[in-house]
Amino acid sequence: MPMTGPKVIGFCGNTQRPSKTRALVEAVAGQLADRHDIDTEIFDLAGLELDALQYGRLSPQAAALITAIETADALIVGTPVYKGSYSGLFKHVFDLVQPAALIDRPVLLTATGGGTRHCLMVEHQLRPLFGFFEACTVPTAVYASEADFEDGRPASPLVLQRIAAASGQLARLVHHHCLEAAE
Repeated sequence: MPMTGPKVIGFCGNTQRPSKTRALVEAVAGQLADRHDIDTEIFDLAGLELDALQYGRLSPQAAALITAIETADALIVGTPVYKGSYSGLFKHVFDLVQPAALIDRPVLLTATGGGTRHCLMVEHQLRPLFGFFEACTVPTAVYASEADFEDGRPASPLVLQRIAAASGQLARLVHHHCLEAAE
């Protein structure tokens, strides 16, 4: 079914399902749908063949992912934390994105990790990555650790509060971005 409103893409760096990272991005997408009437489409690395991400030889599935990211009105990105940063495969996807494609694009940053010690990864790794693209990252990022989930879904009151705040900020940026694009 074609989207009639803004096109918001969620991209998760998880390589398997079920995934807490995907659950976190889905929770943000749910807030956008429920409170701001914005639909999303979510992609992840699970099921994507690793050799499908080679320069110049993208599989149709990988090419569709890159096109979706480059043409979205906004992005929700999420990555599991690996050794204090995003995964190499997550980064490789953005290595394939044209540098000018995300200029002024609203982006909401999320990450998941085993504990709280990695929470600043969002600020020290993800925000600079999207700064390179000159994207407009929302002020509130969302990090969730193992303890913040219950039955595979974000359940911590603090994380749920951050999801609500960040999704509201993204919704305002999306509407502003779409108004500017229409002018």
